[in-house]
Parts: sequence; C-alpha cells; structure tokens
Amino acid sequence: MAALLCAVTFACPAVAQVKNPDENGTFAQPPDTLPKVGRGQDIERLFGALKTAPSAEAAKAVEARIWAVWMISPSDTATLLMSRVRAAVEAKNLDLAVQLLDSIIVLRPDYLEAWNRRATLHFMRKDFTRSLDDIRQTLAREPRHFGALAGLGLIMQELGEDKRALEIYRKAIEVNPHMPRIPDLIKSLTEKVEGREI
Repeated sequence: MAALLCAVTFACPAVAQVKNPDENGTFAQPPDTLPKVGRGQDIERLFGALKTAPSAEAAKAVEARIWAVWMISPSDTATLLMSRVRAAVEAKNLDLAVQLLDSIIVLRPDYLEAWNRRATLHFMRKDFTRSLDDIRQTLAREPRHFGALAGLGLIMQELGEDKRALEIYRKAIEVNPHMPRIPDLIKSLTEKVEGREI
C-alpha cells in the first residue's frame, strides 16, 4: 500500500506471499525513523520531488518526508492513542490495536494515518472487507497514498482480481516511481492479464 506504526513493515514480493507478508516491500508503511516536519509542509511539492527524484536514495528521503506529513497527529489525544497502538502491535495484540484505532477514528476521522493503519491491521488479520473499507477512506482523503494503493493491489490479487490489481499497481507506481517490488508485480501481472509481447 516503507513499519506499521513506524515499527512493522508489510510487504508481499509475490502473490504467493500475500498470506505471509515479509518485511521487504509492497504494503508500504512508514520507515522506522521519520524526519521532523511541520504541519505546513508542502505535500504538493514533496509529491513533485518524489516523481522527479534522480535516484532511489533521493526518493527514499522524499518518501520519508511524505510519511512524516501523513503521520502528524491532529491532537495530543490522538498522539497518545497512536503510541498505544504502536505498543499493542509490538506486543502482537492486534485486537487492542484495532480497538485503539477505532477510538482515534471516532475522535479524529480526519486523521489519515489512523485509517491506513487500521486497514493494514485488518489485512494482517485477513479481514479483507474491513481492510478495503479503510483503504477507501484513506484514498478518499489522499488519492495519492501509495501505501494504501499498494495494499489495495495486494487485496485485489488475493481476491483473484488480477486486472484490477494491475491497474492499481500502475497508479501506485505513477505516484511513487521508486516503490520496491511493485515493478516486478506489474511485470508478472501484465504477462498474466495481457499476455507476452510477440
């Protein structure tokens, strides 16, 4: 859809690994450390810089700044609850983490990352219906959320919707051309859905 709650990363380098995501790639989450950014950080400029980054290293730095903007909490209460979500995930108590995210979303439905985090947790629990609902909420607030797009693509693959997954991955890579694993998924799905070029 970059560790859940800045600690755990989800990735699926191939469709066969969707059920056991590893830490290398496509369900993009924020990196472990994020730069300091202000509420006024120009997200439009950052997305422009992400598209034109001259190297993967430069793109990674810009991507981290975008994640940092998305992570800015709208209130002290949401910040506190999100820290408890992080602790719950680290303790592998996903039920508690989801309950805490439920509370954050009720309190601050404008908090983009609360929706994205909950989508990721639902994905981990194989609750694709709820994950899809939260991804839709995330993308309604930020259509360029490459982490949510990657997650949506993974779910579409899991549901056997390869054509839709391919469309979503292409959109994700258009937003963030430096996403790991996505080009490989696009290549394999292109061959599967559209056939090999003669």
